[in-house]
Amino acid sequence: MTSPTPGAQSPLTSAVLVLEDGTRYAGRAYGALGTTLGEVVFATGMSGYQETLTDPSYAGQIVLQTAPHIGNTGMNREDDESSKIWVAGYIVRDPARRASNWRAEESLDDALVRDGIVGISGVDTRAITRRIRDRGAMRGGIFSGSDAGLDADEQLRRVTAAPEMAGQNLSAEVSVAQARVIPATTDRIGNLAVLDLGVKQSTLDNLARLGFDVHVLPQSSSFADIRAVDPVGVFYSNGPGDPSASATQVAVLREVLDARLPYFGICFGNQLFGRALGLGTYKLAFGHRGINQPVLDRATGRVEITAHNHGFAVEAPLEGTFPSPNGYGLVEVSHIGLNDQVVEGLRAHDIPAFSVQYHPEAAAGPHDAHYLFDRFRDVVLANLAQAQEGGK
Repeated sequence: MTSPTPGAQSPLTSAVLVLEDGTRYAGRAYGALGTTLGEVVFATGMSGYQETLTDPSYAGQIVLQTAPHIGNTGMNREDDESSKIWVAGYIVRDPARRASNWRAEESLDDALVRDGIVGISGVDTRAITRRIRDRGAMRGGIFSGSDAGLDADEQLRRVTAAPEMAGQNLSAEVSVAQARVIPATTDRIGNLAVLDLGVKQSTLDNLARLGFDVHVLPQSSSFADIRAVDPVGVFYSNGPGDPSASATQVAVLREVLDARLPYFGICFGNQLFGRALGLGTYKLAFGHRGINQPVLDRATGRVEITAHNHGFAVEAPLEGTFPSPNGYGLVEVSHIGLNDQVVEGLRAHDIPAFSVQYHPEAAAGPHDAHYLFDRFRDVVLANLAQAQEGGK
């Protein structure tokens, strides 16, 4: 939630970050001036800040970059993952004084001002990260310009009055309003229905390169809307918010699974797959965000370094197979986070469906998980071959 005033600020313009536990960090304004409120989280990537900023799944979150120097490569339209910057606010230690990359079209500071993103710089990001790591992700507010001079009690009151991330359904804020189609860029397989819960452009590009005509559908789409595009498979994207607040999308996904359409979900799509199977989800203390998260693929024994942005996770038995509580046959946890044993992937044995909790598209890297797109293509092709054989 923001009330920014676009416009460049002086390097000496005051700003303050206020956490809901009353902790305060004084710094300098960065980006637009005003007030912004949201869930304060930290992202550990040392590169790829443009991907983070334009990722719709960061909607509602004030993002702290743990890397100390941000903005040196500027911003360019080609690398945007969506139409605008989605973070609720931005926290950095040392912003670059100028963009120093031949592909830069504007500075990061100018882009933040353009999209009305209130930020703060010149703060001890290590101390803030440790605070969040110890206390858990919490609501916070950045107050800059004249708002930095508001009474401290009033600033804290605004922070604690802001909604918590738990219970929020934010997909309507980030999804397309109308369906659009991205044609396949190689030999065509068929139509793919993508439910846009906050999808990134890199994801759509990867699906198109597999041979799918990618039909990007609004988050409010019904199963009839999905059926109308005559899909050979269905994909649920990443996105912001609490999966327990997305009952409508879960119900639609159950119809997809009942129809035995091949399904692939990432990030939020993994959580919704879990709930469609009948599993629970829960909020992590401070989540996984960044591009350096180790994950074990249990089928191959391979450890992947992966990109994450999730504050919720699926509850499921980590060992062996187990029956889906909602009657979809046997399921297994296919991937596990090695830092904390969080469920990072699910695979159904009796229906053509699987998901992962992380981001295989990761345009800024790492690229260890790109194979998952090819795995989905193989599932779709096998399903088509099976259907053709059955029709003979």
